[in-house]
Order: sequence, then structure tokens, then C-alpha cells
Amino acid sequence: MNMMQLISIGVFVATFIIIVTEKINRTVAAMVGAMILLVVKIIDQGEATRFIDYTTVGVLVGMMIIVSIIKRTGLFQYLAIKAAKMVKGDPMKIIVLFGIMTAVLSAFLDNVTTILLMIPVTLVIAKLLKISPIPFIMSEVLASNIGGTATLIGDPPNIMIGSEAGIGFLDFVLNLSPVIIVILIVSVYIIRNIYKNDLHVDEKLKEHIMKLDENTAIVDKKLLIKSLSVLGLVILGFFLHEHLEYESSTVALAGATILLLFSGIEIDELLVEVEWPTIFFFISLFIIVGTLEEVGVISMLAKLVIELTKGNLVITGVVILWSSAILSAFLDNIPFVATMIPLIKGLGAISGMNIMPLWWALSLGACLGGNGTLIGASANVVTAGVMEKEGYKITFKDFIKLGFPLMLISIAISTVYLLIFQLR
Repeated sequence: MNMMQLISIGVFVATFIIIVTEKINRTVAAMVGAMILLVVKIIDQGEATRFIDYTTVGVLVGMMIIVSIIKRTGLFQYLAIKAAKMVKGDPMKIIVLFGIMTAVLSAFLDNVTTILLMIPVTLVIAKLLKISPIPFIMSEVLASNIGGTATLIGDPPNIMIGSEAGIGFLDFVLNLSPVIIVILIVSVYIIRNIYKNDLHVDEKLKEHIMKLDENTAIVDKKLLIKSLSVLGLVILGFFLHEHLEYESSTVALAGATILLLFSGIEIDELLVEVEWPTIFFFISLFIIVGTLEEVGVISMLAKLVIELTKGNLVITGVVILWSSAILSAFLDNIPFVATMIPLIKGLGAISGMNIMPLWWALSLGACLGGNGTLIGASANVVTAGVMEKEGYKITFKDFIKLGFPLMLISIAISTVYLLIFQLR
């Protein structure tokens, strides 16, 4: 291992420790780490900007603007009251309902988009019930990463795997949705039981909610029509962006621009509501992880995974699943998957084995691994940023205490599924 690799690993580990201990704000810690790599010239500025995933950044900014505009229509209050009345104000049922809703939406939308749409509704419900929103939010963010694993378009690693391996939308649904449904049911049940003592609500509050008229929550019908029309086009754009040859960030930013043009709301007022600390955290993290990829650390890890398996399909599948999950909990899963794809292809060419099960192992590990830590998935970081702005702090320790054990359970279920139905 050369000096550049050692320094890059050292910066990543130090940044990670600071984020975990929360001695310094996580955005500041990530920015310091990225700047050290630039100052000591492990990378130059041109390389640093190349590492940034502008698609992710563009989707984040675009959807944050759209959600901020929709928030002014009263739609989230309407949905919150409607949902609460459906389950008669029972928070135990709400946590299940919202977890499932989030997972289903995440299968067809970007996870970050889904969580940005769900958080405002959840905050309103928690306020109505006079309880903490954290149990609902944690259920939703974990469910978003689970649901996103089920389809080709649900999570970026799946898009990459589908494109490189020639796997279609229906193939993902048929091969991954059965195990994802099981994982979702188990996870929501566990979360519900963990938080059951925090979900007690006064019966008078339940009665009060049942008397509320959700229709009075809509305060600007004209803006609501405009917002929903644009949101519908954006969602359609997310489905078709590859066929239209547009990046998903272009779709999100185009929708935000149209709404800015026709909403009549001052742009300064909306831009203040964008989670800029979250955006800069992502940019800095992209640079740090991109450097690990550039100096060969991630490639080295991926090759080590393949070498340990010695060409045995069952061992290879299980190792890829677990290593992908553990590494994706601490690293950005996109560069890891990008490195694993050619290695899996090469393994197939050299050994002649059927590598199709390995694609499912990689997908399950990389996507579900994101539930392991606060920095494991984009949706986690965005959720923590939005909730902090609302006055609710989700710490790294809080997240990992719930997320990591659930991630391990998810991967254990995936292991059983692969061994029975795929790795044969």
C-alpha cells in the first residue's frame, strides 16, 4: 500500500470518527477532510470536482425547492389528517402505514424524493398527536432504502447493475421484490415494537382528529394544481429519463424552475429553505470517497472479496452480499458497485460460472447496506438534515443503534433467500 492510499484511508477514517463522535458538525468534518486531500495534493481541484455526483446534488436541490413550494399549499396537512383519520388516530397503525407507503413509493421514485415528500406529512401528524415524530421518521427512512431495492429504478446501484448486466425492470421485480416484501414486513414489525412505548396517545386527541376536516387544510388551490401538475411531470420524467436521455437531476431542476416561474414566490425565500449543510456534506463526502476510488483503495477491497471466494458460486455470492452491505454502510455504494461490476463480469469470463445470482447479491448488499449507518444512504443524510432544521436531532449513534441491527437482519434474510432460490 503506497503513501497516497494510506493518507486517503487516514483522512476517511478520521472524518468518519469525527462524524460518529459528533465532536464537530458532520458537514464541517467532511469539508475539512476534503480540503486536507486537496491541500496535501493527493488530488487536484479538477479531480475533486469530477468526483462530485452532480446528479444527486441536482435531484436534492430540485426536489427541496418543489417540496418547499408544495408545503405552502396545505397539501401535507391535508394528507396527514386524511391518513390519521383512516387509522382512527392510532400511532401504532400510522407507523406501519407510513412505513409501507414509503417503501412502495421508493420502489418507483428516488429514495430522497420519497423521504422529502413523507417528512412534512409525518411532522404534521406528530404535532396533531402531540408525540415525537422520530419513531415514524426512522421507520420511513429505513423503509425507503428497503423499498428502493425492489426495482430497477428504485436505487442508483440497481440502475448501474441493470445497465451493465442487461437486466430489465421486470427481472428486478421478479427476483428481488419477494425477499424485499419479507424484509419490509419484518423490519416494520420490529420498529413498531421497539417504539411501542413512545406511541401512546390520549383518547381525547384521537377523538379530536376524527372531527377535523382535512379539506380546510388546503389554503391555496391554484398553487396546489400547479404544484401537483409539475410534480406529476417530474415523477413521469424520473420514470422515462433514460429513454428521453435526460439526467434525473435535469428533470428535478426543470420542475423546480417551472414552479419558481409560475408560483410567484420570491426565490430568496425558497432558497433559504434548501438544506445547504446537507448539500455540502454530500459534496465533501463524494470527494473523500472518490479519492479512495482514484488511488485504488476501493478496487483493492473489491478484488480481495473476489480472491477470498476462489471461484465457488455459493461462497462468492454470500461474500459479495455481506461485504457489499458492510462496506456500503460506511462508504458510498455507487463507486463500490462501479468497481464490483467489471470484477463480477471478469469472474464470469474466467470461471464460466453463472453470474446472474451475483448481481442479485450485489444489489441486495449495496442497497440494504445503506440502512447500517447515518451516512450509508443519501436518504439518511437528507432526513437527518431536515429533521435537525425542524428541531429534532438524529445522531449517528441513535441511527446506528436501530439501523445496523435491522440491516444485519435484512442481510441474513437475503442470505437465506439467495441460498434457497438463487445460489444453486
